[in-house]
Amino acid sequence: MDKVFIYWDNSNIFHEAQRLAEELEGTPDARYAVRIHFDNMLRLASVERPIGRAYAAGSVSPELRMLWNRMENSGVEVNLFDRGARDRGEQERPDQWLQLRMLEDCVDFNGSPGIVTLLTGDGAGYVEGRGFHSTLRRMSQRGWRIEVLSWAHSCNRAMRHWVEANGVFVPLDDHYNSITFREPSRPGHELAPSRDAIAVELSKRPVVG
Repeated sequence: MDKVFIYWDNSNIFHEAQRLAEELEGTPDARYAVRIHFDNMLRLASVERPIGRAYAAGSVSPELRMLWNRMENSGVEVNLFDRGARDRGEQERPDQWLQLRMLEDCVDFNGSPGIVTLLTGDGAGYVEGRGFHSTLRRMSQRGWRIEVLSWAHSCNRAMRHWVEANGVFVPLDDHYNSITFREPSRPGHELAPSRDAIAVELSKRPVVG
């Protein structure tokens, strides 16, 4: 069985989950309590296939420290970036770091390409021929099979259409209650009620052939 190589753009995944939370949860301030369920998200990405390498990039954020620790303890290589950096945009540096890892793996495993599983919705740079989309195209041309997991409302339309024609697109919306949960509010700061994540339904997750 071919190995899965996971590239996780957490800034995009988390912030778009916050944006979606109030709409789907129907409760005030749900966006401030929603969190990503790491174990279920990783299972959804791998679908219990062997993992070759796994990377995650995002911003330094105290409320996400537990998530980063869980990633690292599970063998995911994590790289955090300072959201306050003035020299570059918040998204640019994590994206570039992940794209570099993708291209390095493309070279290192040139003779035995596997499955790219990209968790993002960011298709910035499509028109200019750069960004995640251009990296996916390069890997596809070298025999890598492509999967993209993204929130439907935030994924770049052109990139989604290309992925649907050349691989598998997985709307994270279909798994919202499995890959997110709500933390309990602090005493005196009640927001939305807490919610546990339900079991992830892997049988509903399409995989690339």
